[in-house]
Amino acid sequence: METTVADLITALDEIAPFGMAESWDNVGLIVGDRGRRVGSVLVGLDPTNRLLEEALDCEADTVITHHPAIFRPIPAIDTGESSGRFLEQALTNRLTIIACHTNFDAVCKGVNDVLADLLGLHDVSPLVSANAPFPDDAGVGRIGCYGQPKKRGEFVAMLLEVLDLDTVQVAGELPETISVVALCGGSGSEFAETAKRSGADLYISAEIKHNVGRWAEENDFCIIDGTHYATEKPAVKLLAEQLRNYGRERNWNLQIRETETENHPFSAVDKNSYR
Repeated sequence: METTVADLITALDEIAPFGMAESWDNVGLIVGDRGRRVGSVLVGLDPTNRLLEEALDCEADTVITHHPAIFRPIPAIDTGESSGRFLEQALTNRLTIIACHTNFDAVCKGVNDVLADLLGLHDVSPLVSANAPFPDDAGVGRIGCYGQPKKRGEFVAMLLEVLDLDTVQVAGELPETISVVALCGGSGSEFAETAKRSGADLYISAEIKHNVGRWAEENDFCIIDGTHYATEKPAVKLLAEQLRNYGRERNWNLQIRETETENHPFSAVDKNSYR
């Protein structure tokens, strides 16, 4: 059956209710017409010009990103800047742009749950529960445990594999054994103390502030900065899969794929990199 942008937005609202988004966020339709037909969807993490080029290359007419293309009110659309070029390219090529951000962070089976699942955690619950009227299994971050404590080396090896990273930055000392892990995909520096009070052996998040790192160091707690991209990237595949299942149940004639060109914005260099 034919699918419209409105149908797609309804699907996303059922998968991750937009009402769960933080008040400062901008989710839902960013660019486009709700009545427009959708034939092919590309799902990515970041609203970049490179992602739009990929959408055009694979003939997708709709792009869903985790981070919103318009986050704060903009005084002008300067097409000499990357953000302006993004909007110009979207409008010129009649691409629909939709964002599914902090609502997908908070919902059960969203950004944080897929990370917890990949890390093999059990008895997972929100680090900070959502307020009514949302379910008890929704909220900020997650905390879970291992049935059998993991040794430090085993845990680090698994974490690096899950995040697809060679290294991570650590504040405080890694425990010799890890039983309880708290996490928050993306930027979650402000929840470090909550993680410690909740009984976690360590906390995984990203964009950890300097003073929070010092706090961990002086309070015998361990914080791991897994980078914003790496801790949220698994959610792209998850969202695409959820949309495919939703569409399959409703006989949508719709192609949904996740980006194949998006990569980490940061790379590591050392003293030998440019010799």
